[in-house]
Amino acid sequence: QVQLVESGGGLVQAGGSLRLSCTASGRALFNYAVSWFRQAPGKENEFVAAISRGGGATAYEDSVKGRFTISRDNAKDTVYLQMNSLKPDDTAVYYCAADRIYSGRKADYHDCEYWGQGTEVTVSS
Repeated sequence: QVQLVESGGGLVQAGGSLRLSCTASGRALFNYAVSWFRQAPGKENEFVAAISRGGGATAYEDSVKGRFTISRDNAKDTVYLQMNSLKPDDTAVYYCAADRIYSGRKADYHDCEYWGQGTEVTVSS
């Protein structure tokens, strides 16, 4: 069993930046491909970005391309989501999720093997 924990959320003004982190307990995160999803109030959760176990493959949702960067530091066993040029539409609870096999974009974090409790990001206009 893997427990994922997200951190780094908060309140930021439009145009600002945040870096989210995803760590794991139970089993090392470097064994897993990791994805980020988000769910805005009243909306379905949506895919944001994914990274393979080695970090050599990544995928992004179109609306975050060029603004968000997913990366991982396997020495620290942490996956990051660097979010720049934030917009009010980026306001959501952000979840990290893990799978043993990288498959790029997924529709829903519930389709992943493990997911965390989320960290809230609020972007003010």
